[in-house]
Amino acid sequence: MPKVPQKSTNTESVLPKKSQRTAKKWNKQDIEQIKQLFLEHYKDAKTELHYRNLYELLVAVMLSAQCTDKRVNIVTPALFEKYPDVQSLSQANIEDIKMIIKSVSFFNNKASHLHKMANQVMQEFNGVIPTTQAELKTLAGVGQKTANVVLIEFFEQNYMAVDTHVFRVSHRLGLSNAKTALQTESELAKLFGDHLCILHQAFVLFGRYTCKALKPMCESCFIAPFCQNKSNFKPI
Repeated sequence: MPKVPQKSTNTESVLPKKSQRTAKKWNKQDIEQIKQLFLEHYKDAKTELHYRNLYELLVAVMLSAQCTDKRVNIVTPALFEKYPDVQSLSQANIEDIKMIIKSVSFFNNKASHLHKMANQVMQEFNGVIPTTQAELKTLAGVGQKTANVVLIEFFEQNYMAVDTHVFRVSHRLGLSNAKTALQTESELAKLFGDHLCILHQAFVLFGRYTCKALKPMCESCFIAPFCQNKSNFKPI
């Protein structure tokens, strides 16, 4: 895990609807304070997906698109027991994959993507999961968000990935006014510069458990002084 700096003395999925209000322009000191607060509260943040190796992480992240980590963690044990590596997955019957993951959203498409991805890895990468963003994005079912999440979680690389939680949090805090996940990713990366992998994990967990879509826990929120929605809340 990248070293977290000391506290400053100056202290492709479906996205939620964007707020119509204009984000406040934070200055560099504000951004640094926000950054430090998240790094301090979530310095050990990790994904809640269960995995044991790069293959399992990639599969789990692919399954997690528009689906909860909790649901993915229910189906992956059986999936990984039957297909413990990319080679066995490449030789699988797609209908068998569907039966195992049928409780996951869009399971038909995801089963097809998993099978095609595994065959691509076997044929184009000699059975080794690629480890660069560009190469990961050539795989079926792997867009920039999925690629970045894998690189963030497994390799702790300095990437930002924007899911529904990161999108919501960044807009409520006025860190972005972008309309898309990719634009938001670019804005956050430019704003924060480094420690992006920790900040991604932090925003996900913060959005999942504190800054929730419909019932945010504003009264106990550590970042409330910077929130642009708490006094006139509108779900994002």
